[in-house]
Amino acid sequence: MFAQPFRANARALFAMFCWACLSSTCLIAEEPSNAPAPSLSLEETKRHGASRSKYLEPTTRPNETKTPQADLQTFRDVIAPILEESCVDCHGPGNEEGNIRVDTLDPNLMQGDDVQWWVEVLAVLNNGEMPPPDEVDMDDDDRSTVVEWLSGEIQTASSVRRATGGHSSFRRLTRYETNHALQDLLGLPYEFAKDLPPEAHSEDGFQNSSEMLHMTVKQLDTYRQLARQALDRAIVLGEQPAPMYWSISMKQNSKIDRQQQQSKLDQVAEKHKDDPAKQKQEVDALRETFQNIPRDTHYRDLTNGQKVSATWAYHGARYAMAPEDAPRVMPPTFDHVAVLPGGRNQKLIIELGDQVPNRGIMRVRVRASWLKDDPSDDKSQAPSLQLEFGWRASNEGRADMRVSVADTLIEASPDEPQFYEWNVPLGDIYPRNSVRGASKMGAMPSPSEYIRFVNSSVSKSAIQIDHVEVVTPVNDQWPPESHQQVFVASEHRDDEPRYAKEVLAAFMHRAWRRPPTEAELTRKLDLFVAIRGQCESMEEALSEVLASVLSSPNFLYVVRSADTNDAETTMDRLSPNELATRLALFLWCSVPDSELLELARDEQLSSAEQLRTQVRRMLADPKAERFSDHFVHQWLDLQLLDFLNVNETKPKLSPLLKEAMQREPIAFFHELLHEDESVLQFIHADFAMVNERLARHYQIPNVYGNHFRRVSLNSDPRRGGLLTQAGLLAMNSDGTDSHPLKRGVWLLESILNDPPPPPPPAVPEIDLADPEIAKMTLIERMADHRNHPACMSCHSKIDPWGIAFENYDAVGRWRDSINGKPVVASATLFNQQELAGVEGLKRYLLEHRQDQFVRGMVHKLATYALGRPLTFSDHSSIDEITAEVRQRGDGLATMIEQLVASDLFQSK
Repeated sequence: MFAQPFRANARALFAMFCWACLSSTCLIAEEPSNAPAPSLSLEETKRHGASRSKYLEPTTRPNETKTPQADLQTFRDVIAPILEESCVDCHGPGNEEGNIRVDTLDPNLMQGDDVQWWVEVLAVLNNGEMPPPDEVDMDDDDRSTVVEWLSGEIQTASSVRRATGGHSSFRRLTRYETNHALQDLLGLPYEFAKDLPPEAHSEDGFQNSSEMLHMTVKQLDTYRQLARQALDRAIVLGEQPAPMYWSISMKQNSKIDRQQQQSKLDQVAEKHKDDPAKQKQEVDALRETFQNIPRDTHYRDLTNGQKVSATWAYHGARYAMAPEDAPRVMPPTFDHVAVLPGGRNQKLIIELGDQVPNRGIMRVRVRASWLKDDPSDDKSQAPSLQLEFGWRASNEGRADMRVSVADTLIEASPDEPQFYEWNVPLGDIYPRNSVRGASKMGAMPSPSEYIRFVNSSVSKSAIQIDHVEVVTPVNDQWPPESHQQVFVASEHRDDEPRYAKEVLAAFMHRAWRRPPTEAELTRKLDLFVAIRGQCESMEEALSEVLASVLSSPNFLYVVRSADTNDAETTMDRLSPNELATRLALFLWCSVPDSELLELARDEQLSSAEQLRTQVRRMLADPKAERFSDHFVHQWLDLQLLDFLNVNETKPKLSPLLKEAMQREPIAFFHELLHEDESVLQFIHADFAMVNERLARHYQIPNVYGNHFRRVSLNSDPRRGGLLTQAGLLAMNSDGTDSHPLKRGVWLLESILNDPPPPPPPAVPEIDLADPEIAKMTLIERMADHRNHPACMSCHSKIDPWGIAFENYDAVGRWRDSINGKPVVASATLFNQQELAGVEGLKRYLLEHRQDQFVRGMVHKLATYALGRPLTFSDHSSIDEITAEVRQRGDGLATMIEQLVASDLFQSK
């Protein structure tokens, strides 16, 4: 629900009693007479369930002209008698189950202290968890009467408490927000914050929560160093560094391997030198073997068809290529190529020696083509290429790191090979070879480093490479764009004090998300004057001052603006600059751009139309992918998948398949966001976002290539949506088999926003040493475990949800049997309705739990957007936003627009 501390006590105690009584799950009891026939498809069920939403009904808002009063008369005359008849036997003076007495709860929700208990009463009534159906019957009219009264009182009380209370979103920027803010401020794509410690997750699962993001003195020092390092990479002092060039043909790169091949020929010729006929026979036979196609990466001499496997050894640095001071023109023709077969991540190493600098851009260009086994085969698919950077100093010391952001599709033909290019920030590569400069080339440990091309294709399409060029450091202009973004063009460039003030004012405005005050600007100018004499140039002195700007709380913290006037508003509205900051942090995980800052300066941002325009502009920007990435990762707790050890799963996952699993939920979310599709697609969709590797895992045919794309599922209920994605299923398994308990808990927490209570102390473990238990199936073990009184309350809520996923193994593959026995994936809910596997689960959620899911989605987005836990005073706002979203078709982008337009988002 809302207040996190409440989850740990009142909610748990009350709900545990209800679950123990029910032996059920938290599901809506209402079974309307107009329930859809089982023959309806999931898409039709989705539409039918949406038509029954309670949020489609007109809502009454609290009277804004009079102070609302608690409706105590209705409670005494109508509500109390119903509760007396249906609830007091279990929650009264004689039997205080769950440590709650309904008869003593304060019905004044406006001012009383029991409001959180009433929220839980409403929840269990709505979900049919109270009263227990096998103990006391509450007819539908009585239930509706209590629910209607409680809903109205809670809505009004929430609005009143929000108007009179306050919240704090004061916090520092997260590591990822700091990183993106520096990237946008300095115009560089580098990973600036990779050395910062990771953030803890709040109880809501989010990293940007104000309750978690504090700062220690040691952390502050780290941020100072980070600011200095970031500016050092953006600002250049002195002359342009001379680049180094490598121009490497495959004839050069294959020299040692061809020499070894020739050595074998020489040895055979020497062995049979006294028998010319035998010598020719043996030499010709050996040459014939050189025509065979090796299975691994190899070189080909196009003049005679001779082939030799590509080998590499780190000792002696024999394969290293020395750089040159000037570029060479790449020859237009070639007679030697390297071939990287597909399907097994074949690699080609180009060793560059020990002179690759620590910083700057390294540009790698390769002339390559797609080599088909059968040129007439129209069904073969273009391969993909990755770039890695690595080194091997000794047997014990080595590293290989992928430095290409995305796989590059190689579609050129061998007759017309094309250039493919990567720009690699060397400062982001870690670790580098630590013996560079300490050990000589050829000595041990080896100081040399290399780049490595990898055919990352799933299919067997081969890649042909004939030439590689490397240049570093690359500066297409001088000073580079990042330098010019800080030191802006000005007619006052030669007037140091005046120009320094312009640079500082512009940078402080962008970094601090508001114009600096005159006093703040004067202090920075005074610092500049104080250190100018100790620096060789104005740029060096300004760099020091700018570092203090980036290590200031005004940059590191989400702070209240000085122009806020709390006396003028009861809602404590955000100032224009604060609103711009919240919007940028929400949708870009960064600072506002110039357009947002200008709108804030001109006080135009708060208009509904302008806000809508800005949200649409920001969601269309590539920076919105950051939002999809970070929100989904935290919402779905993908950290569990990050930590999944591919070597310990059964069957064993490949690292690239795990990578595809990690990407799938983010790609799916971003597709819904981009197309403003219904959030109900998260429960079930008739399409998936997959690449070839993931499609093969799902047994979806005719999907080729490593890029993600939208693929129709032809109404297959086994896939589609979030619930059946392999990565989410795998991270909630035990690595070797499914884990219904983990999967059930994850569904309740992440999808329905209704986490179960923590297990009681001293819960007995399943004794696998017991031979009777050891031979049970997993479902039988769970049933036996659930029979223990201490275990029943939790498992009765969780197990049916998790059992519905039993058709999926530990890595999310579909299965119909386990050890020769049919899969049991059906579970019975408290109302005797059966969840028949994942299709039954989806059908139930779409028919009876839409409102809960959509509201939970609003709750999760609002928690992330505000950077703080939600409380009871936010209850009415969440309901209002949910109603607007449901009435407008449940679109994901629409949900974000309505959230941004709300008073909740625009107030502190």
